[in-house]
Amino acid sequence: QVQLVESGGGVVQAGGSLRLSCAASGRTSSSYAMGWFRQAPGKEREFVAVTSWSGGTYYADSLKGRFTISRDNAKNTIYLQMNSLKAEDTAVYYCACRRGGRSSSVGREYDYWGQGTQVTVSS
Repeated sequence: QVQLVESGGGVVQAGGSLRLSCAASGRTSSSYAMGWFRQAPGKEREFVAVTSWSGGTYYADSLKGRFTISRDNAKNTIYLQMNSLKAEDTAVYYCACRRGGRSSSVGREYDYWGQGTQVTVSS
């Protein structure tokens, strides 16, 4: 079992920045892929970004250039740096973990999920 806890959410004005963190505990491994998803009110959960065990990254096309994912294996932590935030970025952001290390944008392929952290972008 792996436990994931997100932090760093809050309220920010459009154009601003936030950095989210996700701390993993339990039976963690540096070989796991780690990703971010989000869910806006009335919307389905959608893929944001993922980092593989080797450090490779992959982003949703609409977010590439504004969001950056990174990982610190020594701390069992991943981050999501969000810049130039827009009102449509308002959502609950979830951290997820996938065993095996290969990146995926498909939520059902992830094995563990955090409880989420709220990001609200005001205009």
